[in-house]
Amino acid sequence: MDAFQGFLKFILNQKTVIGYSFMALLTVGGERLFSLVAFKCPCGTENVIYGLAFLFAPAWVLLILGFFLNNRSWRLFTGCCVNPRKIFPRSHNCRFFSVLGQIILSSLVAPVMWLSVALLNGTFYECAMSGTQSPRLLDLICKGKPEECWKELYKVSCGKTSMTPTDNEELKLSLQAQSQILGWFLICSASFFSLLTTCYARCRSKVSYLQLSFWKTYAQKEKEQLENTFVDYAKKLSERNLKCFLENKRPDVFPMPTFAAWEAASELHSFHQNRQHYSTLHRVVEDGLDLRPEDEETTMMLMGTAQNVQLTHHH
Repeated sequence: MDAFQGFLKFILNQKTVIGYSFMALLTVGGERLFSLVAFKCPCGTENVIYGLAFLFAPAWVLLILGFFLNNRSWRLFTGCCVNPRKIFPRSHNCRFFSVLGQIILSSLVAPVMWLSVALLNGTFYECAMSGTQSPRLLDLICKGKPEECWKELYKVSCGKTSMTPTDNEELKLSLQAQSQILGWFLICSASFFSLLTTCYARCRSKVSYLQLSFWKTYAQKEKEQLENTFVDYAKKLSERNLKCFLENKRPDVFPMPTFAAWEAASELHSFHQNRQHYSTLHRVVEDGLDLRPEDEETTMMLMGTAQNVQLTHHH
């Protein structure tokens, strides 16, 4: 039992590495599936568009999915059209761009993985480059090759050129080599940039390494308990409402946070050394609401909007 608990603890501690490894496996599998099943280079004037579409369209979709699946995106933008001051508070005007940058960086992981795997495979790049009409690129690709290369490069991927099989294969290998060089360059650049951003964030950290570890543990536990508590409270409230409806009686008082409390607890968290709160919820519980003037204005605007919506529904 102790060995199993130790193994489980190791898995939980390494869940970020395991998650990225699983994402990498999915990316490799998806790229291979696209290459073998869906991708058929037309070997014509559409080569460039076709190849680039398979190279960049999945990366763009993965980027959009990264935004959708990131809870911080919705925490940042929910309600911002009703009151823009919610994302641009007077005391923290730059916080929006800082959080948005973190969201973008985390969302870029999957697209960069896709581009890296696709470039290392070389199939999409080979098709795209074989259709180029740029004199500079043609000079680079066909340098030292037979004259037919300039006119029939778009047929290389299909092996239908009038060149010898050896020359055709050399051209394909040359294009795949260029693709793989770009792939490794992207991997090295992304790794180095990730190291730089991590070092910069840690260097500017307002807390020590141990306190940061505790902060991460607390945030994870609070998130888990928040989800479980939401389920329990929602179940109790729905049971009370159904029981009162079926028995035709007035409900008992059910304690719930106020509208202002929901708003305050939904804000993005900012750490202050003189007030060591490890989450927005922690700050609200410790300090209470104690709304600033701009917060009161936000609450009143949102409550007014909610009342207007209710009146519209009644009419």
